[in-house]
Amino acid sequence: MTLWVFGYGSLLWDPGFEPAETRKAQLQGYHRSFCMLSIHYRGTAEQPGLVLALDEDEGAVCDGVAFRVKPKEETPVLDALRKRELISDAYLEAMVDVVDEGGDALKAVTYVINRDNRQYCGHALKEQAKRIISATGVRGPNRDYLFNTVAKMRTLGIHDPDLEWLFDRVQALAAKTD
Repeated sequence: MTLWVFGYGSLLWDPGFEPAETRKAQLQGYHRSFCMLSIHYRGTAEQPGLVLALDEDEGAVCDGVAFRVKPKEETPVLDALRKRELISDAYLEAMVDVVDEGGDALKAVTYVINRDNRQYCGHALKEQAKRIISATGVRGPNRDYLFNTVAKMRTLGIHDPDLEWLFDRVQALAAKTD
């Protein structure tokens, strides 16, 4: 069976594997949101950062990328993704239906927010910007996660007004503090 992985955040610029194929794709019923406190990679327990997650929302649409895993690499790729994404129970692994830009339907693995987890949060964009500018974790400053994600989305032609606003706001805040 062909394994597809749907990326919408850091997987866009760092999938962690060499895909056999990439296709722009769209997922219905979820939106991309900085709704997960990061206490491992982009923040700490004392000063959590924020990372993107798919938050279920009827009528929402999330544009991203479907990555096809090379044949015979499905198990090691899935194991590596689970080790990376399921570091806590804040994400849930889900098999979702996405549609690529050619209109083909694909089944893909992705990671959605567990709303029952203590890392689930909802912040106004201004509050998100303040948290993102101040947090750093083992994978580096939280702002780099935002900047890398938006930069890759721009090269792919994926537009997300909230992320664009955050990018500009965090850049302005960084200019004041650097």
